[in-house]
Amino acid sequence: MDLKTKYLGLELKNPVVPSASPLSANVDTVKKMEDSGAAAVVMYSLFEEQIVHEQKELDTFLAQGSESFAEALSYFPEPDEFHNVHAEEYLEQIRKLKEAVDIPIIGSLNGVSAGGWMDYAKKIEEAGADALELNIYYIPTDPNMTSEQVEQMYIDDVKKVKETVNIPVAVKVGPFFTAFANMAKRLTDAGADGLVIFNRFYQPDIDIEALDVVHDLEFSTSYELRLPLRWLAILYGQVNASLAATTGIHTANDVLKAVMAGADVTMMASVLFQKGIKHIARVLGDIKYWMEAHEYESIEQMKGSMSVKSLAEPAAYMRANYMKTLQSII
Repeated sequence: MDLKTKYLGLELKNPVVPSASPLSANVDTVKKMEDSGAAAVVMYSLFEEQIVHEQKELDTFLAQGSESFAEALSYFPEPDEFHNVHAEEYLEQIRKLKEAVDIPIIGSLNGVSAGGWMDYAKKIEEAGADALELNIYYIPTDPNMTSEQVEQMYIDDVKKVKETVNIPVAVKVGPFFTAFANMAKRLTDAGADGLVIFNRFYQPDIDIEALDVVHDLEFSTSYELRLPLRWLAILYGQVNASLAATTGIHTANDVLKAVMAGADVTMMASVLFQKGIKHIARVLGDIKYWMEAHEYESIEQMKGSMSVKSLAEPAAYMRANYMKTLQSII
């Protein structure tokens, strides 16, 4: 039974990859991931704020709405503690991981504004990373800023990073674009070798007793895979890029669904915090069991089989799905 897949030009032994999280900050933990069957590991993110702690341009972009980053806010220091030492530690961690494990290590760079922080893309490559995940997240709070301007900012960031590195670059984005299919095409046209769909943004809450904005982490659930599934199925065969599914990947069923929709790899983090690193092995075992029971010989055989491109009735992913869902509760 062949579980091999290809992502960003990398030959992987299976489609299960731990996504960016604090788990990759520990070398022994990453070794356990490899031992449990992980095909690659995405490093925790190096944030723009950790590289550039005093830059006026950042104030323009991040003065409002900066509380909703895609990874736990408690993981990195308060803004007045940001310093380049974090960036150097990050690069050293890549070197340590490359020495400790044989699976690919994918760096993760998280930022918004065009600036010197992007130079770290090259340093991440020089540290030994096999690929780079560019995590762009911006909340456009200025009512005078147009959607065209926001999208162009993403495109410019991708082009800038691609100019500096030779390793493949995947772009991790959210679904909040007016025309996501077009945005996906523009990102790949700008040079993105892959798309990671979708970033899971943590939203602030309000404590009505303390009258304060609070930040708490809630792990994802398998239900949250629905949105990535739809867009994987739509984009499969329409964009010239590798596709990764993230958010809601907890079980073998989740992995199988994402691959059938068109994903080359599936990325998980929440479930590893909840059930431990050995859960990777359980998921891979369940995948093999299902494939054997349903007479599948390889991952490639099922990839994209439930995409818009392959279905006799692709309307299932379109507006018809909305109507049928509502009718199903009557």
